[in-house]
Amino acid sequence: MDDDEEGIKALMKLAVETPKRDNTEYHHAIAAFRRAFAEADAALGPELRVRTKGKWKRNGDYVLKMTFKGKASGG
Repeated sequence: MDDDEEGIKALMKLAVETPKRDNTEYHHAIAAFRRAFAEADAALGPELRVRTKGKWKRNGDYVLKMTFKGKASGG
């Protein structure tokens, strides 16, 4: 086995053994957004508008604000 093959095997082994990122919170956030959108769509009707505003906080958190508007809300 030459050096290239050994290097490729080492990289493959590293990729397999590397811990994967836990996307659980991301999936929960997306599910919450979908529920909120469905509820807003039912309440506000077909003229639903969604406005988003994102901001990095000093502590490193990213905050995403969503505002739903439609005819029923007077918007």
